[in-house]
Amino acid sequence: MKRISTTLVVLAMMLGTAAFAADAPAVFHKCAMCHGPSADGTAMAPKIAGLPAAKITDVLTKGGLPKMPHTGPFSMAKLSADDISAVATYVSGLK
Repeated sequence: MKRISTTLVVLAMMLGTAAFAADAPAVFHKCAMCHGPSADGTAMAPKIAGLPAAKITDVLTKGGLPKMPHTGPFSMAKLSADDISAVATYVSGLK
């Protein structure tokens, strides 16, 4: 009985997390201000569409180039790990 209860609790936590997973296009909206609506780049920021998700995650968690470190008003620090993962996967799938 205890094993079933534990399994149900774990399952509920997993489903709850999935239910509150990031809405990647909505999160990307903040990125699009500089990288463009299709992530094809602009005069302000490079193309990021199609980059590996790991590279995008790295930039969002560790910072970008010295001239645009994704800090200050462009800070991604307010994004959760789920948001970062979702937007990185979303952007890597753009072509």
